Amino acid sequence: MIKDTIFSPSFGNRPAQLVGREPVIKRFLDGLESGPGDKDRAIVLLGQRGSGKTVLLWELADRASEKGFVVATPSIATDDMLRRIVEKIQDAGEPYVKERNSHVSGGSFGVFGFSAGLQFDKNTQETKSYQYMLTQLCRKLTLQGRGVLILVDELQANSVEVRQLVATYQELVGERQNVALVMAGLPGAVSATLNDKVQTFLNRARKFVLDPLNFSDIDAFFARSFEKLGISISSELRNKASEATQGSPYLLQLIGHNLVLYAGENDAVDSEVLSNAIQSARYDFENDICKTTLSALSDMDVSFLRAMAEDEPIVWVKDIAERMNVNFDYAQKYRKRLIDAGIIEAPARGKVEFAVPYIADYLRNLD
Repeated sequence: MIKDTIFSPSFGNRPAQLVGREPVIKRFLDGLESGPGDKDRAIVLLGQRGSGKTVLLWELADRASEKGFVVATPSIATDDMLRRIVEKIQDAGEPYVKERNSHVSGGSFGVFGFSAGLQFDKNTQETKSYQYMLTQLCRKLTLQGRGVLILVDELQANSVEVRQLVATYQELVGERQNVALVMAGLPGAVSATLNDKVQTFLNRARKFVLDPLNFSDIDAFFARSFEKLGISISSELRNKASEATQGSPYLLQLIGHNLVLYAGENDAVDSEVLSNAIQSARYDFENDICKTTLSALSDMDVSFLRAMAEDEPIVWVKDIAERMNVNFDYAQKYRKRLIDAGIIEAPARGKVEFAVPYIADYLRNLD
């Protein structure tokens, strides 16, 4: 049996290769090359669960590190986020700080609260905020000819720490410090954050919606991967596997991995192997993505989706309202909420469709 060295289906895990996200990566790297203040240095990634946000953040971290940036690897937006960002910058930036060159006009870096390298003296640690420390770290590293990249995952609506980080970043950009900021989150959470008046700066950031991957990109990746692994699969069955992913990066990893497992000792994929692999992948996807997505919604949100699932893929909102036994305006309220959350889309006026693969089937099978 072949060992899978390519696919990494554990949720949030990093695959051997990123598929279909090069345009986003290139835009970001161009921003780093353009210098401080470039719009492509402040990016918000929008995507539903399983769209590859976390994986893309780590890829950006690697690419920026290769360019000499000090990277605060992805931090989840929780209460101690700023502290962890400061610590990550200190750890990653320490090798680049040369104390013999630490003197600037007006005195040494000691006047900024540093005791040695990127470590703060006791007084600064006890009396200054993490916003202050972050500012001093970015100033010191910029003077050392280094940039700083800060990555935030699971962006939360109206987070105090996010507001503090964005305010600090805006001040650093105003000073022309060599900094960049990339945040990622669910569309609903990010939408609420962007509507916060304090977050006017984020409204000007570059936003990338992580749309479903192109069929051709997935199929080409499968073709290369199976050939490398020594898996025999016809182009017809490979096409069916590609279609079954519905453009989801997570499903791509799940289906690819299960095909390797089910290929067995013969290292070959037939119709039965393909069917079993897709069924297993769907089971994991429904538990990891569909179930988790629905658990975060209100009862009325779910009622809207269940009414919608009776007649998908494209459904009239007026028909959903009738099934829910509510008026059209009331149904419209939940339509907007679910669009903001990235769970459904509006392909045409008055119509909606699901944006999360297989969630309609999952809803129909609920008790």
